[in-house]
Amino acid sequence: MAVEHPPFFQQVNRYFDRAATHTAHPEGLLQQIKACNSVYHMTFPVRRDNDSIEVIHAWRAEHSVHSRPVKGGIRFADFVSEDEVVALAALMTYKCAVVDVPFGGAKGGVRINRDKYSRAEIERITRRYTFELINKNFIGPALDVPAPDYGTGPQEMSWILDTYMAMSPGQIDAQGCVTGKPVAEGGVRGRTEATGRGIYYGIREAVAQPEELGPLGLQPGLDGKTVVVQGLGNVGYHAARFLQEGGARIIALAEYEGAIQAPAGLDVEAVVRHRKETGSILGFPGATDLPDSAAALELECDILVPAALENQITVHNADRIRAKIIAEGANGPTTADASEHLLERGVLILPDMYLNAGGVTVSYFEWIKNLSHVRFGRMGRRFEESSNRRLLRAVEELTGLRLKPETLAEVVAGAGELDLVNSGLEDTMVTAYHEIVEIARREAIDLRSAAYVSAINRVARSYLSRGIFP
Repeated sequence: MAVEHPPFFQQVNRYFDRAATHTAHPEGLLQQIKACNSVYHMTFPVRRDNDSIEVIHAWRAEHSVHSRPVKGGIRFADFVSEDEVVALAALMTYKCAVVDVPFGGAKGGVRINRDKYSRAEIERITRRYTFELINKNFIGPALDVPAPDYGTGPQEMSWILDTYMAMSPGQIDAQGCVTGKPVAEGGVRGRTEATGRGIYYGIREAVAQPEELGPLGLQPGLDGKTVVVQGLGNVGYHAARFLQEGGARIIALAEYEGAIQAPAGLDVEAVVRHRKETGSILGFPGATDLPDSAAALELECDILVPAALENQITVHNADRIRAKIIAEGANGPTTADASEHLLERGVLILPDMYLNAGGVTVSYFEWIKNLSHVRFGRMGRRFEESSNRRLLRAVEELTGLRLKPETLAEVVAGAGELDLVNSGLEDTMVTAYHEIVEIARREAIDLRSAAYVSAINRVARSYLSRGIFP
């Protein structure tokens, strides 16, 4: 029997209301920030490969227009609903504000099980969805900029761009209408792994703070920390890979088909290869199969990373969660009631609206690249290398030392696009974490509430600076 949860948007607003008591903004302004600005529910026909016609339901929500354009992914899933889309749009508003990305929040969803459609059918659905958005001014580089989400990726973003450009001839900034595109079509290097890399940066920063880890009985640093990751899609895979490279030990991985455990540690890349070959993570050599995916959430570990879907940790299993840190890689993986219960037990929760903001941060970089029409690093990389080379040659002349050619090449190398993107992402995640922690300590509240306070204050300042609320 399916477990009933409070509506997703209601849970988001619960978090908002709790945090709002720690701000000094008037009630009317708080209500405006919390409300969803607009929702567009569309139905449209699609011709299937067998020549039958099917009616598709889809949505686009623009939660806040305190800053334009609004930004948010598009998911293709059979569980998509208006409540979910609105809730995710709200989270996107607060997420962008927390990491100081100048977008309002939006979200889109198409209610289909994409496994039941051919590639040609998915293309027709994507292009027709884009057509509907164009007709209602729900897409455009200065209006509303979608991105990939659950069930979509660079291919769908490419179709969106092509459709938009076909219907917007002569628009010089058209590439900025969507992010998460292939690099060849204006995408930015590092976007695919951005959310997972951002999760890694956020966790790395959190576990470097002795003040946070002392009450948990943990030593600072990632080395040796035991980690369980739920979800081995784009987000979970990259988060697990970067955490493993950073010294953590991945003791369990979970996907929809089940979960595997290996106390000595799992090789993430090897598990992914096994899944591609067999269609499942189950049966991985040296690992133990668990009864189901949910069982992995209840394993004893230092860090639990739910990176799948919302409502994975609820009041029904919160008592059995034995992780010391919950790093929310997905949107809304912990219900409001479960979150309160875990906080009472002293669990450190790194909230979704901060931790998985890496995707929208690098999408922002991609949008800037599209509007500027210049690849990051193109203008200065060679000049930087020449300057470094001249400096090192001067040092060699003064000291009489001579660097090996390979060492010299490594030292003088200028920053390319990927280097700059990763550097910008790291700075964003580190800066935002310390802003949240400062608020949490000042107000004596948890990190999620502190993240909401940070977001509310930033959105409120945007409204007030425009004179909307004198």
